[in-house]
Amino acid sequence: MIKIQEYSGHIRNWEALCKELSIDSTLSREDREAAILVKAYETWGYEMGNHMHGMFAFALWDEDEKKLFCLRDQFGTKPFYYYETAEGKLLYGTSIREIMEQPGFVKELNEEMLQLYLSLTYVAGENTFFRGLKKLMPGRYLVWQNRKLTIERYWSPQFHPDESKSLEDWADEIHTTLQKVLKEVKTEDEEADSFLSGGVDSSYVLAMSDAKMADSCGYEEERFDESKLAQATADILGRKMSRCVITPEEYFGAVPYVMYNMELPLGDASAIVFALGCRATAQHTKLCYSGEGADEFFGGYNMYRNAERYGENLKTFYVGNTNIMKEDEKKKILKKYDPDVLPIELAAPIYEETEGLDPLTKMSDVDIQIWLEGDIYFNVDKMSTAAGLEIRMPLTDTRIFDIASRMPSKYKVNEEQNKVAFRTAAAKVLPEEIAFRKKLGFIVPIRIWMADDRYNQDVREKFHSEMAEKFFNVDEINAIFDDYVGGNSDNWRKIWTIYTFLVWYEEYFVKR
Repeated sequence: MIKIQEYSGHIRNWEALCKELSIDSTLSREDREAAILVKAYETWGYEMGNHMHGMFAFALWDEDEKKLFCLRDQFGTKPFYYYETAEGKLLYGTSIREIMEQPGFVKELNEEMLQLYLSLTYVAGENTFFRGLKKLMPGRYLVWQNRKLTIERYWSPQFHPDESKSLEDWADEIHTTLQKVLKEVKTEDEEADSFLSGGVDSSYVLAMSDAKMADSCGYEEERFDESKLAQATADILGRKMSRCVITPEEYFGAVPYVMYNMELPLGDASAIVFALGCRATAQHTKLCYSGEGADEFFGGYNMYRNAERYGENLKTFYVGNTNIMKEDEKKKILKKYDPDVLPIELAAPIYEETEGLDPLTKMSDVDIQIWLEGDIYFNVDKMSTAAGLEIRMPLTDTRIFDIASRMPSKYKVNEEQNKVAFRTAAAKVLPEEIAFRKKLGFIVPIRIWMADDRYNQDVREKFHSEMAEKFFNVDEINAIFDDYVGGNSDNWRKIWTIYTFLVWYEEYFVKR
């Protein structure tokens, strides 16, 4: 007998799986997904993940073999954690707080993670800030039997460039595949909104979907406000628009809420905006599309255009989308510094896997395996869950990635443009000025807000606190802060990363 112990997610290809596994497709979503998990395990065993498309993490108990089987989806869109107790029990689940509440969990700070966090701004790799608590990494499954833990990889990104196709061929394949995926992303009786920024990814998803409402965040500071571009896109596509205008007071007021519900610290300034956007959207819908995945799959970041120039040097420094603090800086500000704890070690196995491939592919793979899981998908899951909103990401799909894995880098990035083939596909349903609009990024006015004494008082207080003195040379971090307030805006990310750690630490080790 197989029993579902834990499940979070959405199985996209449920209709095909119901047919293949002889499951009644008229069951409720909850019952049919439960039936799919059980029958898929009975049919395919440990390889069941390779038959499923979607977003999922789950734990199954095999009563006959007294065995626990846990699996996380290919890209890590849903989190999964585990912890071995001193008594030899395994605690597990998709929520850290629920694991912490179980007998045998000992809450202890894993301080060496701070050293990695200050560079990356997120928790990368399998270890977390709670000592002994680990992530099941993407594309892996876990087996626990007779008090023995085994972890295996069932899926990994593989790249095999195909030079036989033209740009239009690749664009056509992206377009037809996204059409197929979007048919599976929701059922006919479900209604979904779609998040919309000024960029091509969310615009393409909206254009291809049947969402009647687009949701966007904006600011009073016009130079940071993408929502006007989003409004123009919504108007062109004939969709309604819901705009959430975020003030600095709301932004800073939400930081403790975000760090608590995130369960681990995250120094991505856009996470606060996303959390507020999720709360606003959840007031009128419980289901929303979002456009994550395309940048990493199809070469969306501007820094990818430097890939050839970096060449073989990549493996000495490139650890993913963010690397804001160098080792000499961390050595200066941290009270405890270990020269053996280096971010580049997280990427080293990925460079081994991509040996012989071109530099852009290497950069993309590092971001797919480290940045997407640790920052983007983590943020989407935790903030949507906290708001009571379900988010589905059509562009994050193994069938979409399969196209990217075969596409030569010249169709991803060239001298003039990034995401070349993807934008060409989007231009089939979007005006060219939207499809080929320069990437703006999910920009936030935090760089100017945090220098303003009307809003930065909690930052100042945290930087002078007893908490800060536990971990940092406070004179050094305050010198960075003073330099930033004095006009060195490049330092804002360093300030924000330190601050978010201190807020998170206060939530989990001071307040509770």
